[in-house]
Amino acid sequence: MEKENLKILAQHLANPQGEKGIEVGEMMHATNIGMTLESIKTLLIEDDETVLEIGHGNAAHVKSILSKAQNVKYTGIDISETMHNEAKRLNKECKNQAEFVLYEGEKLPFEDRTFDKIFTVNTVYFWKEPIEYLNEIYRVLKDNGTFVLTFGQRDFMEKLPFTQYDFTLYNTDEMEETVSKSHFKRMKISEKEEEVKSKTGNETITRNYTVLTIKK
Repeated sequence: MEKENLKILAQHLANPQGEKGIEVGEMMHATNIGMTLESIKTLLIEDDETVLEIGHGNAAHVKSILSKAQNVKYTGIDISETMHNEAKRLNKECKNQAEFVLYEGEKLPFEDRTFDKIFTVNTVYFWKEPIEYLNEIYRVLKDNGTFVLTFGQRDFMEKLPFTQYDFTLYNTDEMEETVSKSHFKRMKISEKEEEVKSKTGNETITRNYTVLTIKK
């Protein structure tokens, strides 16, 4: 893919817009679903819990979150108006249990200690101030809550041609160090790999990724 197309793809991966954004949202859902389901499993969702997802994309996976336990309440937050609208469209029948919030990307528009569980998949590359943002997540997480942070490892991500445009990449140690500078006190690290189709073509690639389970 030539440079201009890669740049456009990178912009849509960060903030999908319009018709092309809807396509990219579908592609992201398909390529990220393994990481997303692994993150949901790691949360250990229980009855009556409140779950926040940061950067929900098209949110085609929300039903699998709501099916994990009884009376789960899901909130998804995203900076993309296109994904916000897609998520609402794809989850019409869940509206009693799922709500979607559009926001500017830095301050989480919730009260302190609102959520039992928080997770985010493949968004950390776009955080402008990672430590401050982690402290925002800490603020809205209940004291005994769990935050799951999932991301592709630097060595893998560097091989993808679009990540040279406005992506900040981390290996596990770098992310662990970043988290340790925030208010969070404890974390458990799990490194995974999976076979996925590449975002720029049909070839299969081995993705190495990290799931951090983080607590206060």
